Amino acid sequence: MSNFYEERATMIAAGDLQEFVPFGRDHCKHHPNALNLQLRQLQPASELWSSDGAAGLVGSLQEVTIHEKQKESWQLRKGVSEIGEEVDYDEELYVAGNMVIWSKGSKSQALAVYKAFTVDSPVQQALWCDFIISQDKSEKSYSSHEVEKCICILQSSCINMHSIEGKDYIASLPFQVANVWPTKYGLLFERSTSSHEVPPGPPREPLPTMFSMLHPLDEITPLVCKSGSLFGSSRVQYVVDQAMKIVFLSIDPSFVMTYDSVQNAHSLWTLRRVRAEEENVVLKFSEQGGTPQNVATSSSLTAHLRSLSKGDSPVASPFQNYSSIHSQSRSASSPSLHSRSPSISNMAALSRAHSPALGVHSFSGVQRFSLSSHNQSPKRHSISHSPNSNSNGSFLAPETEPIVPELCIDHLWTETITNLREKNSQASKVFITSDLCGQKFLCFLVESQLQLRCVKFQESNDKTQLIFGSVTNIHAKDAAPVEKIDTMLVLEGSGNLVLYTGVVRVGKVFIPGLPAPSLMMSSTMPRPSTPLDSVSTPKPLSKLLGSLDEAVLLSPVPELRDSSKLHDSLYNEDCTFQQFGTYIHSVRDPVHNRVTLELSNGSMVRITIPEVATSELVQTCLQAIKFILPKEVAVQMLVKWYNVHSAPGGPSYHSEWNLFVICLMNMMGYNTDRLAWTRNFDFEGSLSPVIAPKKARPSETGSDDDWEYLLNSDYHQNVESHLLNRSLCLSSLEVSRVKDEDFSQNLSLDSSTLLFTHITAIFFVLHLVYEELKLNTLMGEGIRSLVDLLVQLARDLHLGPYVDHYYRDYPTLVRTTGQLCTIDQGQTGFMDHPSFFTSEPPSIYQWVSSCLKGERMPPYPYLPGICERSRLVVLSIALYILGDESSVSYDASKYLSKITIAPPKAQAEQEENSFRHSASVSSLAEKLVVWMTSVGFTLRDLETLPFGIALPIRDAIYHCREQPASDWPEAVCLLIGRQDLSKQACEGNLPRGKSVLSSDVPSGTETEEEDDGMNDMNHEVMSLIWSEDLRVQDVRRLLQSAHPVRVNVVQYPELSDHEFIEEKENRLLQLCQRTMALPVGRGMFTLFSYHPVPTEPLPIPKLNLTGRAPPRNTTVDLNSGNIDVPPNMTSWASFHNGVAAGLKIAPASQIDSAWIVYNKPKHAELANEYAGFLMALGLNGHLTKLATLNIHDYLTKGHEMTSIGLLLGVSAAKLGTMDMSITRLLSIHVPALLPPTSTELDVPHNVQVAAVVGIGLVYQGTAHRHTAEVLLAEIGRPPGPEMEYCTDRESYSLAAGLALGMVCLGHGSNLIGMSDLNVPEQLYQYMVGGHRRFQAGTHRERHKSPSYQIKEGDTINVDVTCPGATLALAMIYLKTNNRSIADWLRAPDTMYLLDFVKPEFLLLRTLARCLILWDDILPNSKWVDSNVPQIIRENSISLSEIELPCSEDLNLETLSQAHVYIIAGACLSLGFRFAGSENLSAFNCLHKFAKDFMTYLSAPNASITGPYNLETCLSVVLLSLAMVMAGSGNLKVLQLCRFLHMKTGGEMNYGFHLAHHMALGLLFLGGGRYSLSTSNSSIAALLCALYPHFPAHSTDNRYHLQALRHLYVLAAEPRLLVPVDVDTNTPCYALLEVTYKGTQWYEQTKEELMAPTLLPELHLLKQIKVKGPRYWELLIDLSKGTQHLKSILSKDGVLYVKLRAGQLSYKEDPMGWQSLLAQTVANRNSEARAFKPETISAFTSDPALLSFAEYFCKPTVSMGQKQEILDLFSSVLYECVTQETPEMLPAYIAMDQAIRRLGRRELSETCELWQIKLVLEFFSSRSHQERLQNHPKRGLFMNSEFLPVVKCTIDNTLDQWLQAGGDTCVHAYLSGQPCEESKLSMLACFLVYHSVPAPRHLPPLGLEGSTSFAELLFKFKQLKMPVRALLRLAPLLLGNPQPMVM
Repeated sequence: MSNFYEERATMIAAGDLQEFVPFGRDHCKHHPNALNLQLRQLQPASELWSSDGAAGLVGSLQEVTIHEKQKESWQLRKGVSEIGEEVDYDEELYVAGNMVIWSKGSKSQALAVYKAFTVDSPVQQALWCDFIISQDKSEKSYSSHEVEKCICILQSSCINMHSIEGKDYIASLPFQVANVWPTKYGLLFERSTSSHEVPPGPPREPLPTMFSMLHPLDEITPLVCKSGSLFGSSRVQYVVDQAMKIVFLSIDPSFVMTYDSVQNAHSLWTLRRVRAEEENVVLKFSEQGGTPQNVATSSSLTAHLRSLSKGDSPVASPFQNYSSIHSQSRSASSPSLHSRSPSISNMAALSRAHSPALGVHSFSGVQRFSLSSHNQSPKRHSISHSPNSNSNGSFLAPETEPIVPELCIDHLWTETITNLREKNSQASKVFITSDLCGQKFLCFLVESQLQLRCVKFQESNDKTQLIFGSVTNIHAKDAAPVEKIDTMLVLEGSGNLVLYTGVVRVGKVFIPGLPAPSLMMSSTMPRPSTPLDSVSTPKPLSKLLGSLDEAVLLSPVPELRDSSKLHDSLYNEDCTFQQFGTYIHSVRDPVHNRVTLELSNGSMVRITIPEVATSELVQTCLQAIKFILPKEVAVQMLVKWYNVHSAPGGPSYHSEWNLFVICLMNMMGYNTDRLAWTRNFDFEGSLSPVIAPKKARPSETGSDDDWEYLLNSDYHQNVESHLLNRSLCLSSLEVSRVKDEDFSQNLSLDSSTLLFTHITAIFFVLHLVYEELKLNTLMGEGIRSLVDLLVQLARDLHLGPYVDHYYRDYPTLVRTTGQLCTIDQGQTGFMDHPSFFTSEPPSIYQWVSSCLKGERMPPYPYLPGICERSRLVVLSIALYILGDESSVSYDASKYLSKITIAPPKAQAEQEENSFRHSASVSSLAEKLVVWMTSVGFTLRDLETLPFGIALPIRDAIYHCREQPASDWPEAVCLLIGRQDLSKQACEGNLPRGKSVLSSDVPSGTETEEEDDGMNDMNHEVMSLIWSEDLRVQDVRRLLQSAHPVRVNVVQYPELSDHEFIEEKENRLLQLCQRTMALPVGRGMFTLFSYHPVPTEPLPIPKLNLTGRAPPRNTTVDLNSGNIDVPPNMTSWASFHNGVAAGLKIAPASQIDSAWIVYNKPKHAELANEYAGFLMALGLNGHLTKLATLNIHDYLTKGHEMTSIGLLLGVSAAKLGTMDMSITRLLSIHVPALLPPTSTELDVPHNVQVAAVVGIGLVYQGTAHRHTAEVLLAEIGRPPGPEMEYCTDRESYSLAAGLALGMVCLGHGSNLIGMSDLNVPEQLYQYMVGGHRRFQAGTHRERHKSPSYQIKEGDTINVDVTCPGATLALAMIYLKTNNRSIADWLRAPDTMYLLDFVKPEFLLLRTLARCLILWDDILPNSKWVDSNVPQIIRENSISLSEIELPCSEDLNLETLSQAHVYIIAGACLSLGFRFAGSENLSAFNCLHKFAKDFMTYLSAPNASITGPYNLETCLSVVLLSLAMVMAGSGNLKVLQLCRFLHMKTGGEMNYGFHLAHHMALGLLFLGGGRYSLSTSNSSIAALLCALYPHFPAHSTDNRYHLQALRHLYVLAAEPRLLVPVDVDTNTPCYALLEVTYKGTQWYEQTKEELMAPTLLPELHLLKQIKVKGPRYWELLIDLSKGTQHLKSILSKDGVLYVKLRAGQLSYKEDPMGWQSLLAQTVANRNSEARAFKPETISAFTSDPALLSFAEYFCKPTVSMGQKQEILDLFSSVLYECVTQETPEMLPAYIAMDQAIRRLGRRELSETCELWQIKLVLEFFSSRSHQERLQNHPKRGLFMNSEFLPVVKCTIDNTLDQWLQAGGDTCVHAYLSGQPCEESKLSMLACFLVYHSVPAPRHLPPLGLEGSTSFAELLFKFKQLKMPVRALLRLAPLLLGNPQPMVM
């Protein structure tokens, strides 16, 4: 039979024949191009990637039509998916004319165009290239950096690069490019050398010919070449040799192959980065060249390259103009140039022969480039223009930077040249291939000699060098690599296709449908009539191949050879055979294991080369055998196998294993025909239809039934008797059915075969594969197949222990007797006995079992790369059970012995084991889990481990699941089954974009109702936060400014109609004061709630200032001209409206400069809104993306509002950066920062104010001396001579004070280097007044002439300077608790002094004082009152009294005003101190004062204090209240705001409305997602925003610039934590436990919050925990750093949580009374009965568990005895679900099934018994017991009642078997006698379960001799046999008849 195979295996059948047409060709026909330009306009833009819109019509009409075929080219590569996973498809890049088409496709999906590009001129070349995006250009950084995958399209004058992300680059080329190559680093260009440039005359050196470009935005730089010269020293210079052409470039390993046309030799160079020393050598050459012209010319090349790269198109010869200059300038060339080079003689030939790339003239070739590295000054070469270089002068820019080379080629190898010089020619095709053993070859095809030369090479150990070996020549016309199976296809000159692996010939490739070439030449003969006529199926292939010659059918051989593939042969009845057959012309486009054949008639066929093996089992065995054999033997073995396997009509999937066994045993010297079990192999695979082939072959190949049919046909009988048949020795199949008796005699092995000497090694590795497969539950069938082979080998090698081992595993498969093949004693000497072979069979189960029992075990042998599971199991047991942490980190040798062929090397081979914990890991369980994911172990792998082995790992997972760390990587969280964490980890790595919560309201939904700017809020979360009422709708109603207001005026009878209209309009004007104040509050409410669509402008709601009057709803309008309306009334209101709209944009949105400009309004009246929009973009950080050019554009318009918005926005975006460009921008607008002599710029006053505050923001906290000095002076800037310095001076002074405070924020007395400025003293003077100091510094000139408007004299005007100075002091000494400064700010306590201070300033002083004494602020009214001086407290009138105390010397008005302002100041400081904290006592205190002020307002004697003052104070208190409760939406505060919203008459002006609605906005900051921070910079921002002096009307900026009100954004921080259920992906409620760090005011405390909730400030917290019982616990530890939590909060605060089994969410079950656990607590005992399978749906949403309950736990009527099983299943399911271990369900059931089978005595393999044994051992192991003691509260991993029952049942079953006659069996086994077949399986179970040692281990002195049990115990002690097993054996050994069963 083997002969039959040998014969059949002469050829390799290729599969999958398909006609091949490049996909792009077809697509090009329909793709729009210059011909159908009209169509092109209609095409969607995505189709056209042209570089400039449309290609010109000129000349391209005829170009497209004619010769399109000739110009096409294409290349294929293996598909690369975006994510980087394995994909099996081809990608094609097709070029024709000026189009490039990139398509992808595979077997499963049709080819489809991925991208199509059209460029302007014909495409010369298109290629894929990956550019590295990285700043760090060092060699080692390559592996890690991200790459930009691009397509490069080369045209004659430029190269276009398109990245997959959609970036486009165009680089113009400074020379004509002959070829482009993609490299590991970027692109490599070869310059095409035009004829008139060669040869270079002696005075001129040639130009470089190779250049590189590392990134589309980098320069093109010349390539450096380093080569060994004659004397062994190496030379470095540019590549200038024009004879050198690149023929091949390999990316990995990175090297270049060149061909030298002068020397006719190929060379190899490694391509790498230039090293610094080489760079310097190349750059210094020019300095040694004596004459200046050299230097000049060198930079002229630079200049030329530079000027061209600016975008000029190259001239016909790119260097023409350059050379013309040279011809003049070099006429007087200095002799020194050539003095260094050898005389031009035959020396030249000599040196060239040894260093192929270097001609002599290239010695000075370097002087072309004066290159110095960038860091040195480029002017290093002082270029003197000597008289004869004047022609250069025009060309030379003196400071052209030299071009630094970036890549270098380093010489590796040159082929040795034979004498046949004229015959050698350039290689037409080069590729790298590796053979089946991984040796690599570089193959190049020299067509002129029909030779394929293969050079063997390998990488050195340190991976830095390539070592090249010998060259082998193969006769070939064409060749192509087949990477997938490590082979190559060679097309021989005769037309045969042959497969080689490396240089070993495998066999001819037979292509069904293409005739064998050897038959082509035969002469015609009449066609023999054969029954084949009837079996013909018409095939499209026949059309493709053209008709075949009849002569093909002359000889019956091809027919026979085809017999299995009859349907493939093209015997069509209607074929007319006229011309000669087609033959293969060339081979191209190899991808994976597919390759295209070009046929001589021009058509192409794509074929697939079959794989080495399809079944996993065969693949693994081959790998293992290959690993252990010497390389040459391994290749031979694989070649033989491949020939057998891939023969035409090869085996189906099932019989692949049988074929493998036969092939392997033949190679070992067996005669498989004579061996009983192999003889009966059924090759037709008809055994089991279930095991379908992995890849079903297409139906054309026919099926095995056809073969059966043929065998039984008459035709078969005829052929059998045919002459040819005998000559070919094709024996018929029936012959092999010889009678069995022939086999009774023993067979012997043939020792001359290939693998005979390696049998032991092969047996051992196959045994290890067998142990490995035992760890994969899916490979059961494979194991059984493997056992047969192993048993045969073990018997023949006389390895009893192994046979015993297999018997214990598979008692039914391993019979005790069987056919032996004797191995001749003389031959055994030739057999290798490898050092790693052990006489004891390694058993992975045994190893684990011993570890669990705590016994020492020898290291377990494993094959690296093949037995990965064994390695994993061994190490994880070592770590988790033995507790040895070093096992996974560095030293695994205690547990694993690696098997190698070579003797063990000295160097440590631990590289794959170095595992470091990155995440925080404390316990062993956590270490194990983190380590397992780091080696790539997943849940899928865990599920296929047998349950006993998996148990320790599952136990560790169970441990970790309870309390995981929050910073574990995603993979770890997935493994432990915490999807909530893994999703969190996964989102953590994503860029900040839209989160789960961002509401995607389709823009169409709200069009019918007017857009009020609040429709993008996330209602889902808000409805969870405020679930019990509709306060959000109410806020929305209060803050909307887009609808007309209701003007409700009663018309009294005496009013005329005209007066009534005026009355209504006056009322409307009052209401409009309120409407205009609303947008600021709306901005707060909608803060950061919206992600704009980049293609649409941002919707800005209208500011609606009209009204409707009931009852007829008539429109009331202010523009009717009946009443006077202030001019420009709405300008600031619309500015605020723009800010509010812009602040909706979340900082995470994707916005670019273009979109910002795109929003610019068309109408001039909307300019104010756009100004506000710009400021908002600055506040949320997007303005940094705006191009400087656009900023300049906006500022030059001179629109005041735009300038204010832009300056403040840009400064806020660059907060605290000291950014120079922004400083320059701001300085232009602040006269004080300009040099004294500069021209006076006419800057509007408000813009100056904005610029001053901007300076403060940009320099915030830097304590920059110059800025501080200028700002200090500006606080007291005297009024200038012109008018504009006189108005609104207060706001300028305040701005300077605020800015100064920001610059020195919180520095207190530590202002370094500013002591001479006396900052605090100067500020104090500004605050209390006094004589003006002499103005020092640069700005004296400005202030010489006094103002013509204001007489101030030389005293300070305190009314102007006080507020700024006060707040500056407050900010400089913020939180410093500096008493001395605080005392300056105390309110005066005598009546005399009180009269000097404006009451308003007392508010500021009190506020400033409290902010400095930050730690003294206490949240109670007693503390508030303590700020009021005694005189005021004693004499203050309670406002409710009727009589006024009359007193002469007390001014009651002053006292009462001072009183309320001081109270308000103290309240405001309370607001700052507790901002965003929701502190209850602070809230109660402030709420009381707010109520008090409300009552004061309506008190009879409020007039003394003045209603204006009271309103101001009330507004301040309300704002403080809102600060404390920021973001919380507190109902009481909301009621206050709503009440004040309704008050519109009387003293209520624009400013008070502004304050009230800001309070409302703060209360609902960001829709409840944001709160305020109390950091220094936040307080500074809030001081600017909440400055307690409110504008009197909408255009009032006298005291405070309105735009600053929006700076509160800088104090807002996201603090809302939203739990999101990971299964449903919706927000839900969850209980949080927040732990505060201890402080000086309170101990460490815990607080429970129901999330979604605002967290306290993070720096106050220690940890946050999601509490059970409903959700899995999750701990975020803030003591390690707040970064993790901050990133969660910034991404909308999404915290993923996972419901535990049996729990309902808080929404469905608020009290927790409906959960399943709650119901079952009562009847705990009868739980198995009480549990109804229907209720499981409440426990779990896992579909697998639900259907298990459905199908296995529901009782039916005719149950009978199955009820017991159902009960068991129900209780098991209940146990699993309530203990949260659903993954244990399969283990429980498997154990139950195994025990039942054991009870029925049907256990045919002991694997499951082993698993149960391991489970029992695990739970009784020491490590497990210790863990239980450490965590007594932990739930049990497996039911404690289940295991003893299991143990007991097994014991009973085995004991019964012993008593029923099993004891004789055991006895027979121990004494080595055979026992009866029927008892074998139970015997094996007994041996395994009781760990009975093999007979060979029993004490030699004979067991019968023992007399007592004690003696037995002693003898068995060293065998480690458990006592309970010994008890059962004792009766047998001691001869007692009764077993001593306890």
